[in-house]
Amino acid sequence: MSKGKLQKFAEMETFSNVYQYPYSIIDNVPFEMRGRWREEYFKNDHPIILELGCGKGEYTVGLAKLYPDINFIGVDIKGARMHTGAKQALTEGLGNVAFLRTNIEIIDRFFAPDEVDEIWLTFSDPQMKNPRKRLTSTYFMERYRRFLKDQGIIHLKTDSNFLFTYTTYMVNNNSLPLLFSTEDLYHTEGIDEATRQILNIKTYYEAQWIERGLNIRYQKFLLPHEGELIEPDVEIPLDEYRSFKRTKRSSLSTSK
Repeated sequence: MSKGKLQKFAEMETFSNVYQYPYSIIDNVPFEMRGRWREEYFKNDHPIILELGCGKGEYTVGLAKLYPDINFIGVDIKGARMHTGAKQALTEGLGNVAFLRTNIEIIDRFFAPDEVDEIWLTFSDPQMKNPRKRLTSTYFMERYRRFLKDQGIIHLKTDSNFLFTYTTYMVNNNSLPLLFSTEDLYHTEGIDEATRQILNIKTYYEAQWIERGLNIRYQKFLLPHEGELIEPDVEIPLDEYRSFKRTKRSSLSTSK
């Protein structure tokens, strides 16, 4: 591990707005603030919104600035990236921001039933080979149901045609109420100003995708508590890349 990363991890230990509970810790130490985020950390009764896979925390911090009466929590396992947003939030005195460094696979251990109002998924790894790891899969949707309020909103903002298409099938096949969907966010007419202001927050990686000429896709839908969720069973064209400047390794053209 580089010296810079070690310094960031050491500094993160001193941040009052960061909670670090990866697999190795949470198995031995229960998260006592589960169900008590508003009371113990935020000291208010405002709604809570999560950003899962928050990276550097640009969206978490950007939303918190726009909505001081809403609480935001950025979640990611990569602490060196999270350090950027956590430090900015502290420097700017954003009391409605917290960060949780953990594995998203165990996200339901940190929040009680109905404790969270909305979830943002911003530029998640599409996991083209493994449906179970996709953050809009039934595996994760069932976990979200354990702490997201009934009919809570899930936002997906992505450069990946594969993940967007997969999620669209997920929404349609399970009759989840779709609130909005576009395959070209920044060239879509008729978006109201408030929504446009939110969606114009750009992450580090989004700026790279836009520079590369990729469309940014966005959709939001409701997740009811009731009803069995079924995985889509359809072949979807794979993206031609894995990440910025990295082509896909698989010779396959489609995947389920």
